Formats: sequence, C-alpha cells, structure tokens
Amino acid sequence: MAGQFTYYDMLGVIQGASADEVRVSYEAKAAVLAPEMIAGAPSKVIAVIDQARAAIDLALRTLTDPATRERYDVEIGILKPGSGLTRPFEPPSSLDPHPSRPWHVPVPDVHGLFAGPARFLIRGHDLRVEFVQLTKDPMPVEGLVVDQSPPAGSKAHPGHTITVQVWHPSQQLQQRAQS
Repeated sequence: MAGQFTYYDMLGVIQGASADEVRVSYEAKAAVLAPEMIAGAPSKVIAVIDQARAAIDLALRTLTDPATRERYDVEIGILKPGSGLTRPFEPPSSLDPHPSRPWHVPVPDVHGLFAGPARFLIRGHDLRVEFVQLTKDPMPVEGLVVDQSPPAGSKAHPGHTITVQVWHPSQQLQQRAQS
C-alpha cells in the first residue's frame, strides 16, 4: 500500500473521511473545472479537464457509496474483510535489511491531476517536482496538471526532477463571470 495513489489522495481527504467531507472536497475541485472557469482555455487544457472531471467523478461515486467504498478499500489493501481498518503503513524495523535504491524509477502519469495529488504521486516515486505555471494572473486555487517532462512511462534516476505544467483559471475570467 505504501506509495499507492488512491481516490482519497485524488480528492485530498483522509481514509476515514465521511461522505459529506468527500463531497465538500469534490465540490471544491469540481468548481475549478466548471465551464465558466475554463472558457477560453486552450484545447490541450480542455482535454485534460475532461479527463480530470471523469477521475474526480469516479472518486466521488466510489467514496460516497458505502458498499462500493468498502470494496474499494479491500481492493487497495486498507481494509481486510471482517477485520476493520488496517495500518496503511508498517514502519520499518531497525532489524530490517536496508533496501537498495533502484537505478531507475518509472515516471508516473500526472496528466489531469490537481497539483497537490500530482506532487504526492511524483514524490512517492522518489522523484522531485518543479511546477511551471501556465496561466498569467491565476486565481488562488489549486492548479491542474496539463503536461509533464519527461513523459509518463519513461525511466528516470531517483531524485530526478519532473517538470510539470500547471493551468489555473485566470483572475480576469473570474471577474468576467461575476459581472
């Protein structure tokens, strides 16, 4: 389970979050993807926004339905049937052998993720992240990853920096929507 990216991470909620807490987090992320917020965005951004909407919608449906959530928790390994919640991470013992560091790690695909979950996923692969802001005069909301370099699936040395291009709705767009 360590290093695994989940719907909880995608929505920025803890594993024990209530359905209402999940909805609140979903609504905050969905508000950034609303049609009035993306008007005039480049086609590349629109394509990624459609992908992001689909992902957060699936996360919402999964985490707000009790039966589906229980199946999901079993599937990702935080819940064992009939045993309740388990520890998601066992701290290493001083008696455990020191794991060797791999020469190369896969670059994760962070397209369509918000910046926070993208940072979590990249760092979980023992890589560093550098954000490049695409929007001039951005709104103070979490941005959406539009592109990355090196591309997903390629190999990088641990500690290598992944450059991520992040789009935010612009302040000007918000002012026009409020008028």
